[in-house]
Amino acid sequence: MGNPVTVSRDHVRSAERADGAAPSDAPTETPFLELLARGAPVDAYEQPVLLARAEGRPDETVVALERAKLLALRVRAELEGRRRREAELSALFETAHDLAGLRDLDSVLRAIVQRARSLLGTDVAYLSLNDPTRGDTYMRVTEGSVAARFQQLRLGMGEGLGGLVAQTARPYVTDDYFKDDRFQHTHAIDAGVRDEGLVAILGVPLMLGRHVIGVLFAADRRARVFEREQIALLGSFAALAAAAIDTANLLTETRSALAGLERANEIIRDRSGVIERASDVHDRLTELVLRGGGVHDVAAAVSQVLDGTVEFTEAADTPQGPLETSRAEGHAVRHKDDWIAAVAAGGELLGALVLRGHPGLDPVDQLTLERAAMVTSLLLLARRSAADAEQRVRGELLDDLLDARDRDPRLLRERAARLHADLDATHVVLAARLDGPAADAEQEADARRRLWSAASHLAATRHGLAAARDGGTVLLLPLRTGDTATALARRTARHLGTAVHEAVTVGASAPVRDLAAHPDAVATAYAEGRRCLEALRLLGRAGDGAAAQDFGFLGLLLAGDRDVAGFVDRTIGQVVAYDERRGTDLVRTLDAYFTCGMSPARTKDELHVHVNTVAQRLERVGRLLGDDWQSPARALEIQLALRLHGLSAAERR
Repeated sequence: MGNPVTVSRDHVRSAERADGAAPSDAPTETPFLELLARGAPVDAYEQPVLLARAEGRPDETVVALERAKLLALRVRAELEGRRRREAELSALFETAHDLAGLRDLDSVLRAIVQRARSLLGTDVAYLSLNDPTRGDTYMRVTEGSVAARFQQLRLGMGEGLGGLVAQTARPYVTDDYFKDDRFQHTHAIDAGVRDEGLVAILGVPLMLGRHVIGVLFAADRRARVFEREQIALLGSFAALAAAAIDTANLLTETRSALAGLERANEIIRDRSGVIERASDVHDRLTELVLRGGGVHDVAAAVSQVLDGTVEFTEAADTPQGPLETSRAEGHAVRHKDDWIAAVAAGGELLGALVLRGHPGLDPVDQLTLERAAMVTSLLLLARRSAADAEQRVRGELLDDLLDARDRDPRLLRERAARLHADLDATHVVLAARLDGPAADAEQEADARRRLWSAASHLAATRHGLAAARDGGTVLLLPLRTGDTATALARRTARHLGTAVHEAVTVGASAPVRDLAAHPDAVATAYAEGRRCLEALRLLGRAGDGAAAQDFGFLGLLLAGDRDVAGFVDRTIGQVVAYDERRGTDLVRTLDAYFTCGMSPARTKDELHVHVNTVAQRLERVGRLLGDDWQSPARALEIQLALRLHGLSAAERR
């Protein structure tokens, strides 16, 4: 508090003269003024009185010094109080200033706790906040704390001193916490307080209006009596802390409201953009319908509006699960990174609009895709109505080709050209028939009409012909480069089955050419296709598609032209070609092997070679024909091919 002060005897004599007759040139207050000026401790004020008594000064002098001492102590106490209040006001002002420029709530609360601890001169200061969700109060900020368990304390309402403050909204103070039975002591709270070593605790409530939101504490690790002024000071800090928390909450709510407004503005802007896009696609689709646009024009227009790639796909070329779901629900369905909208009419699947590589789709954009699919179905229905007459014409042309009534190649080509068909291209004749069970004659007739409609649509899109015949349909489709009759038959079975929702079996002929010059070839090819169709049904392969070449040597019986050379080439052609290139005798060895009952030992005698030579040749045959060449079915086909090859070779000689 200050340095020790030595009081001289002259000061005491001055006091004596001031009380006696001597001139009052050294007032009694002089030593005490010097003590006040130097900021001396309280016990230093006793020295002038003690010294006067020790020297035997008159009672009047001692009494005068006593009065001066008391006056000086009062002045000193007043000065100390003013200095303390000045420091407190300064701290409160600084805290209020921090609150006015609030940026970080934690920083402001930490500053409040630090200043409260400094001004009250306590070992620890801390602040807890109420948790309305859990119904308790928890530590938020601590200053001077060293115990981890204490820093993580949670107090139930009414538990401990802090819980009592939070519950009653009144300040509470204790000189010795563990001896105070006014508080509800719990093991967890007492353990935390004991870890921290606290004894004296003062707690004041943080109030927002009438509601307690937390408690501000000051505590010492020794017994201590907190004065009324100190309680009031801590209450002032608590008021500032409550204001800081309220301000922070208001700022948080404001920021949240602003963020919400910003998000709302973004949504409004997005909705506005989506509505504009929807309006744009509506205008474009309307224009397309009015000027007679097609399904691919619709897909191109929607692609521009949705900023993606939209394609029209046939039902058979679209993933069946999502397609059926879209048809059943009437909405576009996501499939991996694509969106699929079924194009359907009257229960019949006509195809789909597929948005490629667009996993995230706005609901309005999804609706745009669905409306585009609806417009596409309407266009297809309109085209179908217009195409019914064309389909009848296509059917009449195919009927003429099947019945060979008009053999003039020029007229046939002209009629086909008007239907965008090319009779000079390579074609395959396909016989198709429903294989699903029919409940009655009416349902069967309806199914046949749907099959004919789907077949006619397929023929029109593939530049072919279609007609109803023999309880099923017959199609004449061009064969694309690299394609096979078998692949075309299977694709057609799948496409028609998907379109009519029933199993459709398809038999295909071998490829036929130059139909305008040889129209009778169509009837022959149709008969071959029907035989393949019946063979599939007899083999239990309903709903499949196949050509004569798929049935091995049975294909010779099914094929209309008895393609012996084709059968031989498909069966042992690689062995024959190997002999021709290398000058080997694999065909002769193979024929001898089967003649000798598939015995290598007898074969080597037949050929007059070593048995190892036979084994090596048969190993080469296995590499050319495959590992299963000796299986019964394959062996039978190979032996038949060897006989036919031998006969054709004899004829050539």
